[in-house]
Amino acid sequence: MTVRVGVIGTGMIGQDHIRRLTDVVTGAAVTAVTDLDAARAAEVAARVGATALPTGADLINSPEVDAVLVTSWGPTHAEHVLNAIAAGKPVFCEKPLATTAEDCLRVVEAEQSHGRRLVQVGFMRRFDAGYRQMKEVVASGSLGAPLIVHCAHRNPTVPDAYHSAMAAQDTAVHEIDVLRWLLDDEIVSAQVITPRATSKRFAHLKDPQIMLFETAGGVRIDLEVFVNCQYGYDIQCEAVGEEGLVRLPDPAAVAVRTAGRHSTAVLQDWKARFAEAFDTEFREWVGAVAAGAEPTGPSAWDGYAATVITDAAVRSLQTDGTVVTVGMKPRPAFYGGTA
Repeated sequence: MTVRVGVIGTGMIGQDHIRRLTDVVTGAAVTAVTDLDAARAAEVAARVGATALPTGADLINSPEVDAVLVTSWGPTHAEHVLNAIAAGKPVFCEKPLATTAEDCLRVVEAEQSHGRRLVQVGFMRRFDAGYRQMKEVVASGSLGAPLIVHCAHRNPTVPDAYHSAMAAQDTAVHEIDVLRWLLDDEIVSAQVITPRATSKRFAHLKDPQIMLFETAGGVRIDLEVFVNCQYGYDIQCEAVGEEGLVRLPDPAAVAVRTAGRHSTAVLQDWKARFAEAFDTEFREWVGAVAAGAEPTGPSAWDGYAATVITDAAVRSLQTDGTVVTVGMKPRPAFYGGTA
């Protein structure tokens, strides 16, 4: 079976996923697209032999669409996901699931009412080979109980439109999701501390930021978010247990010895670092849709949890580093909880 995918949003990430579904992943075909920029949607549609439709609702209700991919502007995500659930169609939504916890809960409640999982949220770190190896080690118990996790998320630069809250909402949110999954534990508090600011930043931006999280099981997480580090895109993670530690491997790169130096290149953007993770993410999603199975990736509940935790981090930032309790509702049994 070929899964016919309709794509809402034909900006940079939308076009990258369209390329992925067309040229990399087998078993899928992009049959419809839509975007607020109708000319861009028409151009993208012509490139892949799809139909450009006027609105997201038209696309979701099209008989030529089996599953929906949402890559539009964040504040529109909840509307499109809710419409897809109402139509009974699987929907892959790039993060965020929604821009407010209330809208995330609307999605969670709609999916529960539908009676089976339809929603997957685009947190690609869970599909990265290195993180999956870390998960196997932690889950095996060979390190003993996890105690501490050290992380860093560094970008060479960010545009002027990037503001201080985005360090949690757009950047740290990836660590927040992958660490909940890695530790199989929930984050219950957040604190954001701002050290000396780099001079290599726009005046309105607090950078770097140190984020401190505590889990229900007592694990302490420290995360350095530094989005103007200048030297490259650098993702680090180390989990320390009672009997050992596991560290995320750096991307494979040749070692060069020349002019009295021993060096390896540092990647410069997230697309290169996580290209294979994105490919795996979509292969597994398309495979599940084709089989008529529920998606196995991050759920609507994971989207809600990430939003609540980043909201707590932003509140801490705005209140000079106070420790903020994460006000998350109990996880429903529908999503593997006990509530």
